[in-house]
Amino acid sequence: MNLSDAPYRGWYTSRRLPHLDSPDTLQFISFRLADSLPQEVLAQWQQQLTSLPDQERTTAVRQRMEDYLDQGYGCCALSHPSLAMTLQQAFKHHHAERYELLAWCVMPNHAHVLIKPAWPLAKIVQSWKVWSARWAREHAAGLRLELPERGLWMRGYWDRYVRDELHLLAVVEYIHQNPVKAGLCAKPEDWPWSSASG
Repeated sequence: MNLSDAPYRGWYTSRRLPHLDSPDTLQFISFRLADSLPQEVLAQWQQQLTSLPDQERTTAVRQRMEDYLDQGYGCCALSHPSLAMTLQQAFKHHHAERYELLAWCVMPNHAHVLIKPAWPLAKIVQSWKVWSARWAREHAAGLRLELPERGLWMRGYWDRYVRDELHLLAVVEYIHQNPVKAGLCAKPEDWPWSSASG
């Protein structure tokens, strides 16, 4: 069976995260390097926030994750221009075939992408990770890249479907402003690994 003929899963849960796998649904996707957020830090946040209802706790943990990642923890292998360019090329590679690529940003230890999928979402994200991880392993020594020991990427990803036009505008703004918020550049268009730069 061709991957493009694979059935969509609709709503499902993976690694305790809800996902919506549905064709033509705009998806905001984030994924991170394996060493960017220690498991014990995440567990500590979960414990600190146990009194909150599930949805509020999920939102609070997500906000802490975003702030933590923007501080640049871990090996930050994506700060190497060649690896950042490779991941950016991976995003662009299947544009107009497996998905419509709308916005993206490669940060030093994580990435954000906005797409309209035509293939199952997990297969799309897997292709980005496999392509970039293979490239990183092949070029690590020559570029002096320090890669996480247990593999380049953290398992799984975080996705949120775009609900309406206002949400779409907010997602694009968030993606493009992420390097500014993290103190990496003054204006979104100054960050070379983003759709904001052209």
